[in-house]
Order: sequence, then structure tokens, then C-alpha cells
Amino acid sequence: MAQRRYDERDVRIRPGRGSRPRTKQRPEHADALSAMVVAVDRGRYTVLVDPGGPDETRVLAMKARELGRERVVPGDRVDVVGDTTGEDGTLARIVRIGERRTVLRRTADDTDPVERVIVANADRLVVVTALADPEPRTRMIDRCVAAAYDAGLEVLLALTKADLADPAELTALYAPIGVEVVATRRVTDPVTGTTTIEGLDSLRDALRGEVSVLVGHSGVGKSTLVNALVPDARRATGVVNDVTGRGRHTSTSAVALEVPDAGAPTWVIDTPGVRSFGLAHVDPAHLLHAFADLDEVARECPRGCTHLGDAPDCALDEWVADAADDATRAARAARLDSFRRLLVSRLGTADADDTRL
Repeated sequence: MAQRRYDERDVRIRPGRGSRPRTKQRPEHADALSAMVVAVDRGRYTVLVDPGGPDETRVLAMKARELGRERVVPGDRVDVVGDTTGEDGTLARIVRIGERRTVLRRTADDTDPVERVIVANADRLVVVTALADPEPRTRMIDRCVAAAYDAGLEVLLALTKADLADPAELTALYAPIGVEVVATRRVTDPVTGTTTIEGLDSLRDALRGEVSVLVGHSGVGKSTLVNALVPDARRATGVVNDVTGRGRHTSTSAVALEVPDAGAPTWVIDTPGVRSFGLAHVDPAHLLHAFADLDEVARECPRGCTHLGDAPDCALDEWVADAADDATRAARAARLDSFRRLLVSRLGTADADDTRL
């Protein structure tokens, strides 16, 4: 029998590998269900299928191999296939990650090339800071604000322990840059001994109808606020070390929680405490865009201007000097100083320890 000769159009089959031709075409997963990622824990993902709908189901899932090293984070909208009943012992697969509206990132420090995605699709960053015990660190707050503005998020500063210190100073410092401020304090009934959080209603009103991510180190009262907003959360709370003035990390993983009785779908994403907040990923130009009035003035700056006030012909300084009266001049100066604080934080020209909590 004459031996058959193959041409280039033939499918070559490797011995021992079966007769199925190789393909890079991925399955369409047309039957996939949409879900929201609410928790991530050691390679397992808790997702809500039909969140807020009549068929809402909590499902445990793993990431499909075809997604590779692409990271899935709380707040992600994903497509899942497999067993989505949510019954004990079942496991679904995440096969697609939806387009993200916003992404909040941080780096370990200002030189670290590796970006760490914290959450996706959030509307607001809530920086939780104690007014005392431990003392607030404004440089760290500035860094969080800079990261939020770069990500396109609104910012709310939640000041805790207002029963120990006056919030007026920090409020005046951040109001000029568009940061909303809510102060809370613990109030104990002298008769019953019951402790409540005054200001919690104002915080709930500010978060209504949005997805908010809470950032802050242990000891500032972040988990206490989460437990008050979501009574079933049962997030662990910690205390401040009397020697170091720092808290012990009590939240070990990020988790998205729905705030009940908020009047509109409202979510808070509680994150583990962080020791540093690097800004290597932040484009300084994005910070200027967050200040619409300054951005317009800065167009008159000479090429290469740093906007830090180290050049005599910076248009931003002229804008302050040209104010019509003292009150306007003071308001413009405060606005410019706030922007420069954020810019200094991004450029890393402040003390190295300013990156730490």
C-alpha cells in the first residue's frame, strides 16, 4: 500500500496525546449567571448571585483556570457557572470578570512597581481616623485621599472618638479639598450603662445608595463602625497598644456587607488594616484634575512647572496673590495648600515614615 503523504493543511497529532486537535478558543459560557464578589479567602470567593433581587443566593466559587493570574477582589462583578445552588459542599466557577467602573489600588511604598488592587466598583473611600488614642496622622490621610481621587472616588473622613478630642481642626483641614467629614462619639447612658454611637445616622445617610470601602488601621474604631452599621457583621474589634500606640490587625480579609434598612441598596467593604499606603501608581496630573479650579489656573503655568511653589512664576501662586480681598485670598491659599499636601504625598518628598499608619 502506498504511504500517504501529509501536506501543511493536515492536523498533526502527537503520539500519546489523543486525537483531539488543540484550540485556544474558550467556551462562551452562555449559561453563566451574574454575581457580585463579597469576600475573598485563600483562593475561594463568596459571591452573591442576583444581589438584592428575589433570587439572591450566596455561592462559594473558585476562579477558572482560563482567567490565569487575573485577580478577583470584593466589589467585582463576575459571571459564574457550575453549581450555583449555594448548598453546603458545592463549588461554582468564576469564568469572567466584568469591566470595572473604579479600581482602588495601593503599593507597598512609593517605589514599589507592584500594584495591589484593594476593591473594585466602589463609589466612595471612607478613611476612618481616630481623633485620639491613637493620634491622627494627616500625611496618611492625605495619601488615602490622593489614591481615592486618582481612582475617581469620592472621599469621606470618618472621625471616631470625638468624645476624646475636638474634630474642628481636622474638619477645617480637609473641607477645602472636597472631603466630607462625619464625626462619631461614644455615649454611655449613666443609668443603664448602655453605650451608643452618636453620629452613626449621619454616617449612614452619607453612605446611602453607594458602595463604600473603609480604610483605617486597627484601633481607630473601623470594625466598631462596621458592626454598628451592619449588626450581623460580627467583625472582630481590637485595642490600642499602650506602648506603640498602634492597634492589632483584627480584620484579616476584605468583605462586602450590605447595610440594612438604609432606604436604598447600600454596601460597605471592610478591609484589613494597612501599615502603609504607597502611591507609586498615582499619576500626579490626576491629582490636579480633582481640583477643577486649580486645574484651569495651572494651564497658564510654564512648561515643566512642579506646582509645588518652588518656582517664582507658578500661576497658582499668582492666583492666590491676585485675590480681590483678604477672605478670598485666605480661601484660595487654603485650597492651594491642600492640593500641595496631596502632591507632596504622591511625590514622596515628605518624610519616609509619612507613608505609614
